[in-house]
Amino acid sequence: MLNAIFPLGWGHYLAGGLLIGCGVAFLFITTGRVGGMSTVFSSTWSWLLRTPFFQQARFTDSRGWRLVYAVGLVAGAALWWWLMGDGQPLRTGVPVWQLVLGGLLVGYGARLANGCTSGHGICGLGSLQLPSLVAVLTFMATAFITANAVWWLGKGV
Repeated sequence: MLNAIFPLGWGHYLAGGLLIGCGVAFLFITTGRVGGMSTVFSSTWSWLLRTPFFQQARFTDSRGWRLVYAVGLVAGAALWWWLMGDGQPLRTGVPVWQLVLGGLLVGYGARLANGCTSGHGICGLGSLQLPSLVAVLTFMATAFITANAVWWLGKGV
């Protein structure tokens, strides 16, 4: 059954989760900062957009370290691909329009929830914040309902 769920194995998922958990814990313990990615996204846009939303102090005061944080995340993924990958680019069979629509919906949801799944699930729960628990439970309930609805509709019932 595990091969059906994880056809490429599960070791790299475990290693990735442990590295992410240790990384955000290290950031929080050493600096007191929470490393959620949706705030990284918004603070990065504050360099370019002068609208009041992106010029809030919570974005402009932290955009320097958050940009370095994001570059490190991308560099880490590139390093992993270079060292552990087979040199072939990864592809998906999902149409581009679905990827764009999914990205827009996730971005909207992250703004609505005042944080993304990684921010609430890893950083917020790790620092024992009740709003993050509520957000994660909402994310999970929505995911369960959506997955079951898609499965049910796909059966033609």
